[in-house]
Amino acid sequence: MTKSTRTPSTEPSARPPAKPSGPSEPSEPSEASEPSEASESIAPNAPSATKSGGRRAYHHGDLRRAIVTAALDVISAEGPSALSLRDLARRAGVSHAAPAHHFKDRTGLLTAIAAEGYGLLAATLTDAADLKDAGVRYVRFAREHPAHFQVMFTPELLRGNDLELTTARALAGERLRDAVSAVPAEGRGTDARLAGVAAWSLAHGFATLLLSHNLDGPVGDQDPEEVFRLLSGLLFQGSS
Repeated sequence: MTKSTRTPSTEPSARPPAKPSGPSEPSEPSEASEPSEASESIAPNAPSATKSGGRRAYHHGDLRRAIVTAALDVISAEGPSALSLRDLARRAGVSHAAPAHHFKDRTGLLTAIAAEGYGLLAATLTDAADLKDAGVRYVRFAREHPAHFQVMFTPELLRGNDLELTTARALAGERLRDAVSAVPAEGRGTDARLAGVAAWSLAHGFATLLLSHNLDGPVGDQDPEEVFRLLSGLLFQGSS
């Protein structure tokens, strides 16, 4: 009787099947099931992989930045009301609980965006040559960061007592006051505070009308910053 021989398989032995996850996933995974902070720091540009059980692996070097960027895209296209943490997680390719790990909730995310916006505005206004230049820079900021601009001035969307937000907002206000204070009294009047409100109102109003396309006719093909420079000269004759 001939003894049969079996050729050893070259395929690796199969892993035991994963345990079924049940008929449905809970609406929010428990804290213990969420990946740790370190697991979110896989090198950027690495391809996303699928873990056992169907959960996608984190693949961002900076997940917080990725979520903010995705949120800014949504705000620019559809406005803040369209934001959903679950949708942002899908866009970023991460667990639906990952945004909450960084921002807690939608209000926290919008507050972080506003704080970042005020920081960018303060940096933009730094070293302005004069009040007119500060106004031009304000308009430039609004054009370059329309999503930030929209969120920053919608207080009902924000956590008003957030330290990062209040600090950044105060710094931006200080930069504007510095520009107003540099204008001679005969050019701005005796009340520097009211002069600051007037300057802010002009820059903010112009920027808002510009972003909402209400100035498409009056401005036309002209450079909006140059148009604003002319308008500010009409208001503050002594601001050079």
